[in-house]
Amino acid sequence: MRLLPDADRSGRILRLGLPIMGGMSTYTLLELMDVVFVGYLGTTALAAVGICVFVTFSYLSLFGGVTVAVQASTARLVGEQSARGEAHCEDVERFLRSALLIVLIAAPLGAVVLGSYATGLLQLMNDDPAVTAVGSPYLRWSFAAGVFLTLNNAFMGFWNATDRPRLYLRVVLLQAVVKLPLNYMLMFGWGAVPAYGVEGAGMSTCAAALAGSLYHAASAWRHAPGFLRGPTRSQSRIVLRLLVPAGSQQFLENLALTLMFRIVALIGTVEVAGYTVLVNLVGAVGLPAWGLGMAGATLVGQAMGAGDPDAADRWAWDVVRVGTLAMILLGVPFWVAPEWILALFIHDAGALAVAVWPCRVLGLMIGINGLGYLFASLLYGAGDVKRVLYVNLATQYLVLLPGAYLAGVHLGFGLLGVWLVHQFAFRALNAVVLTTLWRQRRWAAVRLW
Repeated sequence: MRLLPDADRSGRILRLGLPIMGGMSTYTLLELMDVVFVGYLGTTALAAVGICVFVTFSYLSLFGGVTVAVQASTARLVGEQSARGEAHCEDVERFLRSALLIVLIAAPLGAVVLGSYATGLLQLMNDDPAVTAVGSPYLRWSFAAGVFLTLNNAFMGFWNATDRPRLYLRVVLLQAVVKLPLNYMLMFGWGAVPAYGVEGAGMSTCAAALAGSLYHAASAWRHAPGFLRGPTRSQSRIVLRLLVPAGSQQFLENLALTLMFRIVALIGTVEVAGYTVLVNLVGAVGLPAWGLGMAGATLVGQAMGAGDPDAADRWAWDVVRVGTLAMILLGVPFWVAPEWILALFIHDAGALAVAVWPCRVLGLMIGINGLGYLFASLLYGAGDVKRVLYVNLATQYLVLLPGAYLAGVHLGFGLLGVWLVHQFAFRALNAVVLTTLWRQRRWAAVRLW
C-alpha cells in the first residue's frame, strides 16, 4: 500500500478537508488565545476557564450530534441524487432547517436554566472558592454563546456535506476578526471600556458566535434558499434519529472529560491549570483527524448514497493515510520542545513543570490515537452512530475515569499518571476498537430511509 493516495484522490480529500481544518484551526487558535490572555490573569483564572469550558461543552454536546445528523443525511441524499443524475433538489436543504428548528426550540431554554445555576455547578467541580468566583460570570456567557455555536455547527454540517466547506471557513475567520480585539478590550479594558477580566473573555465569545450565526444565515439565504421552504416532518425524524445517539455520545464524552477536571482538582489547582493547557493542545495537534475526518464523512456518506460501500471503504482508508501522516508530523514539536510550547500559555513555574512530560506523551501518541478520531467520523458519515456511542461509553467510564483516579490520586502519580491513562489506556484502546469496527464493515448495511 502506498504511503499516500494518488494525486486525484488526495486532491479531493484535501479540497474538502483543508477548509474544514482551516476553520477548526481558527476555532482552536481562538480557544488557545483565550488561554494565552487568561494566563496573564493568573493560575486561578486559568483553572476557572478550563473547568468552565468543559462544563459548557458537556451541555452543548447534547446538541453536538447536530453536525453529524445534518452532514450524514445531507451527504447521503447528495450521493443518491448524483448517482441518479438528478439536478439539485430542495429536499437536501430541509435537513438543515429541521436541525435549526430543533436547536432553536431546546438550546436557549437550557442556557437560561443552567446559567442561573452557574455558581453551584462550579462548586460541584472544584473546592477552591476563588475559582468559583472568577468562573461563574464567564460560565453564564459561555452558555449564552453556546446557542449560537450550536446553530453554527448545524450550518457547518450542511456546507461540508454539499462540498462547500469554504463557506464555513469564511464564518470562522469572521468570528476571529470579531473576537480577538474584543477579547483584549473587554478583559483588560480600553478607553471608556472597563476591564471585565475573565468575564470579558466570555462576552467576546458570545459576540463572535452571534456574528457567525448571522453570517451563516445570510450565506444560506444566498446559496441554499430552499432551507426555508417546504415540509420537514420526514427530515426531522431522520435528523433526530441521528442526533440523539450522536449527541448522547458527545454529551457523555464531555461529561467524562469534565469529571476528569474534578479528578485533577483533587490533585491541585496547579495541576488543573496544566491540564487545561494540555487538553487545549489536543485540539491543536488533533486538527488533521477532526478536519479530514469530517471530509471523510462527506465522502463516505456520498458513496453510500450512491449505493457503493466499496468506494466508501476506499475513501475511508485514503483519509486515514493522509490524516495519520499529518498528525505524526504535527506531533513532533510537542515531544521535541514541550517547554517552549507550554511557556506560551503557562507562566507559573509549578504548572509548567507538571505539564512537560504529559506534553511529550501527547506528541508521541497522537498518530496512534488520531485513528480513533478519524474512524469515529467515518462511521458517523456512514450513519453508524450507535456503535460509536457504545465504544466511547465503555472506554471512558470503565477505563478512563477509574484509571485516572487510581493512577493520579490513589497511587499518587499526579498529572502524569492521569495523562498516561488518558493517552494509553483510553485513547489508544478507543482507536483499536473503532478501527476494528470499520474493518468489520457492518456500517455498510446501515440505512437512513
